[in-house]
Amino acid sequence: MAVTDDSGERKHSATNANGAAPAASWHDAPALETMRPEIAERYGLFINGRFVAPKSRRYLPAINPSTGEMICRIAEAGEKDVAAAVEAAKAAQPAWARLKPQERARYLFRLSRRIEDRARELAVLDTIDTGIPIREARNELLPLVARHFFSYAGWCDKLKYAFARREAKPIGVCGAIIDGHLPLLMAAWKLAPALACGNTCVLRPPGDAALTTLRLAELCAEVDLPPGVVNIVTGSDETGEWIARHPKTDKVAFAGSTAAGKRIAETCAEAGTPIALSLGGRNPQIIFEDASIDQAIEGIVRTCFRGLGPVAFAGSRLLVQESILEEVIAKLEDRMRTLRVGDPLDRNTDIGPLRSKDQLAEVERFIETGIAEGTKLHEDEEVSLPRKGYGRRPCFFSNVQPSHAIAREEVDVPVPVVMSFRTPTEAVARANNTPFGLAACVWTDKGSKMFEIARRLKAGTVWCNAPPRFDPTSPFGGCRESGFGRDGGLQGLREYVSL
Repeated sequence: MAVTDDSGERKHSATNANGAAPAASWHDAPALETMRPEIAERYGLFINGRFVAPKSRRYLPAINPSTGEMICRIAEAGEKDVAAAVEAAKAAQPAWARLKPQERARYLFRLSRRIEDRARELAVLDTIDTGIPIREARNELLPLVARHFFSYAGWCDKLKYAFARREAKPIGVCGAIIDGHLPLLMAAWKLAPALACGNTCVLRPPGDAALTTLRLAELCAEVDLPPGVVNIVTGSDETGEWIARHPKTDKVAFAGSTAAGKRIAETCAEAGTPIALSLGGRNPQIIFEDASIDQAIEGIVRTCFRGLGPVAFAGSRLLVQESILEEVIAKLEDRMRTLRVGDPLDRNTDIGPLRSKDQLAEVERFIETGIAEGTKLHEDEEVSLPRKGYGRRPCFFSNVQPSHAIAREEVDVPVPVVMSFRTPTEAVARANNTPFGLAACVWTDKGSKMFEIARRLKAGTVWCNAPPRFDPTSPFGGCRESGFGRDGGLQGLREYVSL
């Protein structure tokens, strides 16, 4: 008996000529998400509570990374558009700050509830826009976004108790500039605490992934958020620089690459504007011989290949104790072969496409560099890729040395590199052998070793026996060239108040 897939191609035979089962494995039937959100042909800028056409009269294409086709066009804000958004935020800020804390909380609670109500729609939209697998977007990303607004709504009437013997006052107009991954979550990280503290915001989402934040603007209007409290201006890097440079911007929060963060920091320094930076890095994962190897492998897969393991958070430098190096490589190869690459709207898919054509090109350059340096590439050539879009087979490098470029430089690619160590001291030295310090993971069954290694690592956040996990009540942020300032928790509030 023959079996065909949805394209009509023969995939497997249930029996061979002798009546025995074939060696080939079965594939899951497609489980495509049926919900399709309405997407307009063109989106303007959200300024002073309504969508307006850009004064620049320029629009950027929004590309679906799973097909490579244009979804719609989004406005590219010019300098006059940014000025209008900042002026609207400045005009709305005094009334918003004077509002009773309980009233501000009501708005944030309503926004959180509205995000929950529209979670399925937002998840599909985020998948179409960024390529994140629908399973991850729906089950993890959107609940986390809603929880951030819910958590900070609870802080609105407790600000006077948050900082001992000090009165917390709003800063004013906060500019939020986001590049790269998980734009809706990054928007929640910036908007929720700023609004809770009585500030107003001008947000610039990533130029190539702005649809979910534009839908968030619609939700702000639906919950009757006062005009001017949240303004969203889409556009290029230049748009973000105009926000940072504007004389009425009182604080800037940036999330993106280190190179882009340095440019924004220079702009803010010239304007004298306070800034918080959440930048990239080359984060280590240290795997000791006493660790649960299978658990560590699953953490690596989640961190480096799937869903909520974006490159900035990923522990893409795998430091493995020498005695288990071959076992870890073999198990990682076996696990990598089971990952399903395909349409991110298919609930069976583990790995969706890369975010953009540029990121795909960067992955290819990274792989070429690794091969040229003499490292070993592990990749299953039999994995089939979709015919369209920016899909890429999962892969990793072994035989990597700390001196290799693929182990040192900040990159925007989901390709882990495997290095070895012999002693805990060597593991710490190799983990800290980087100018960055965003995050790290430690895998060991010994509690004392876990805390000792975590204490010695130069990283803003260290996860122990777990892949990256985020909670609105817990702070996250880096040190050294990975930035300064925190998102989440009480520390996240501190970024948006004047004491």
